[in-house]
Amino acid sequence: MFSSPLTIVIAAAVLLAGWLYWRYFTRRAAIRVVRRFRARIDRFKLTSKKYIAESLLGDEPIASAVREHAKLHGIAEADVWRTVRVYINEIVPAFNLLAYYQVGIAASRILLNLFYRVNVSYVRRESFEELPRESIVIYLMNHRSNADYVLAGYALAGQVAISYAVGEWARVFPLEYLFKSFGSYFIRRRFREPLYHTVLERYVQLVTRNSVTQGIFPEGGLSRDGKLRPAKIGLLDYALGVAREPGFAARMFLVPVGINFDRVLEDRSLLQELRADAGNARGNRLTQLRVVLGYAAWNTGRLLSRTWKRYGEAAVVIGEPVALEPWFAGLEREGRGLFTLPRPERLGVIQSLADDAMRRVGEIIPVTPVPLTCAAIQTFDADFISRAQLLERMSELRDSLAHHGRQLLNADEEIGDTLDRAYLLLRLRRVVSREGAGYLVLPRGRELISYYANSIAHLLGEFESAVRVRDALPVHAVIDL
Repeated sequence: MFSSPLTIVIAAAVLLAGWLYWRYFTRRAAIRVVRRFRARIDRFKLTSKKYIAESLLGDEPIASAVREHAKLHGIAEADVWRTVRVYINEIVPAFNLLAYYQVGIAASRILLNLFYRVNVSYVRRESFEELPRESIVIYLMNHRSNADYVLAGYALAGQVAISYAVGEWARVFPLEYLFKSFGSYFIRRRFREPLYHTVLERYVQLVTRNSVTQGIFPEGGLSRDGKLRPAKIGLLDYALGVAREPGFAARMFLVPVGINFDRVLEDRSLLQELRADAGNARGNRLTQLRVVLGYAAWNTGRLLSRTWKRYGEAAVVIGEPVALEPWFAGLEREGRGLFTLPRPERLGVIQSLADDAMRRVGEIIPVTPVPLTCAAIQTFDADFISRAQLLERMSELRDSLAHHGRQLLNADEEIGDTLDRAYLLLRLRRVVSREGAGYLVLPRGRELISYYANSIAHLLGEFESAVRVRDALPVHAVIDL
């Protein structure tokens, strides 16, 4: 009965109708999502992964790299092409509009608002309305936490769906599939093979050429001591490469983004890695797993017992777009066209651009209550500080920050209220305790105070040196990630 031609035809028709309905439903849902968020969706992000892979497989620079790799290592070109296909499958995402907005943004809203009070602000929001329609926009951000990916995506959801370069840490089930459906592409850090980097470079240039909005963390990894790290230029160099072609330089813009938290979820783990870099013993995986499970169990208990309190502020400041056309034109006037320079000199020029971009990022890092309080504590050469002294110093710091036009959260709030909110979070972490008319820094608290003070020390003008002198953290050797 089930093998009769009529049954087969009916079953095929039902399946086809179901598939067509599903396509219609998802397409209509996607249209509703875009209209609700009023976000700009880069058309190329909707291109199928298969089409992008075929474009890369037919790319002449990749073919040239394959021939060179095969000759250098004495292996067949067919085997090298198989390796290239592995790299392409690993790198290229499969953006899904519904997954990004219906799942990703919804989940990020729930999680972020569970843990933080989220604050998003613009230096000058109308500057984005002045961008050309076909502009190529690259957001450059400081990297405080792995939550930065979620926070920045959430902050920009009403404007654009952003693509990130994500490290190997997220290449585990189900994170890998989620990040790829959100349009992110994976990169292998500290992997020096020229063939791989040719494939990665050509992919980055392909999406840049097609105006896909990208988010890059120039520091190349999380800050382990709270300070801004030097900029790395790999991905930025790749993206700038499209300006070799006429018309692209005029379309390129960099946007600085400053991120800060009252509590970085990984702060103690980052400090442990910093101590290990300085020569101390590194905790084994079992110890790290025990810490993570303990943290999860403790917070689950707080949720169930209704004693959960959020971790203060998570703040994002989005700066003004910086046009790159004047920069390219300036190099031409000096007789140093970027792509006519020898590679070492070209990379040096791009490094200067990246350093300037990180300076812009540093200038708009938001000042939240905990970093402000920790910076004030750092300026005292004592572990006990009276409340009156601390309030006076916090007022001085806040006045200095306001004078220099820094991004202060709750700038009109009573300074005592700011201190009280910060103290609740610091007491929860066993960083400080209230003793009589003042506050005592607990034995294990100084490292965390230094860590959070370091996030804004560069903004403090005449107070910066006092904060730096009291820094309890080892000098961080920059590791290429």
